Amino acid sequence: MEFITNSPEETEAVGAALGKRLAPGTVIAYRGDLGAGKTAFTRGLAKGLGATESVTSPTYTIVNEYLSGRLPLFHFDMYRLTCSDDLFDIGWEDYLERGGVCAVEWSENVDDAMENAIVVDIEKTGEDSRRITVTGGQGYADISI
Repeated sequence: MEFITNSPEETEAVGAALGKRLAPGTVIAYRGDLGAGKTAFTRGLAKGLGATESVTSPTYTIVNEYLSGRLPLFHFDMYRLTCSDDLFDIGWEDYLERGGVCAVEWSENVDDAMENAIVVDIEKTGEDSRRITVTGGQGYADISI
């Protein structure tokens, strides 16, 4: 499914709509250039899960945890990792077993670990406009904002 958004708030709204429907153990694999809106989408995802913490980019920490929602949200940034072995070294399997949602920015760097992930492609089409394409997963085809 595809969405066109014209502001960060609209991008967050798409993330929130998806977040409301996610099940434990879901992996979200983000694809998109720097500044495309992956963190804005994750802010919405967190809201949809009911998280109350402020969502920030995990660029320097590799993973941020948000535990206040109906499911934990683990927000990864794989920009500085070179392969999926690095991801497993930081405890990827442990995060999967915790029954939360794993949202992975720069997922293409660890593509072989993204099996069965919902893929969210975010393309910047203008100053504030984005094309967001969500593929994979089941039961998400009828998301509306």
